[in-house]
Amino acid sequence: MLVDQSTLDDAGVFAFGRGTALVQTVDFFPPVVDDPYDFGRIAAANAVSDVYAMGGRPLTALALLCVPAPPVTDPAVVREILRGGQDTMREAGVSIVGGHSVTDPELKFGYSVTGVVERRHLLTNAGARPGD
Repeated sequence: MLVDQSTLDDAGVFAFGRGTALVQTVDFFPPVVDDPYDFGRIAAANAVSDVYAMGGRPLTALALLCVPAPPVTDPAVVREILRGGQDTMREAGVSIVGGHSVTDPELKFGYSVTGVVERRHLLTNAGARPGD
């Protein structure tokens, strides 16, 4: 492990191969805007940005969806959330490889994102210095 939870960084980083490391993160949260499509885009951008923050390149994502059972949540709302997330991931060149959904009293959405970083380009919160 190059970066774990002890540094409070945006993602975990695991060394493998010659000079390469795997970057893993997960982010999901309740709606922060009223528009379902925009919420999906924001959730995706937030999750993928964790990999960028570590100096990495995002590759794949798994969707995480918590949704109140119908009729509380309209299926059209869920479709728009997923569409927004998919559009943002597509723009970032990230492949959505699956995901998981559960029934929950509160709507939540996000992604677990996996990327790669060259170890010499790895950035960490713990390593930040004035002027960075």
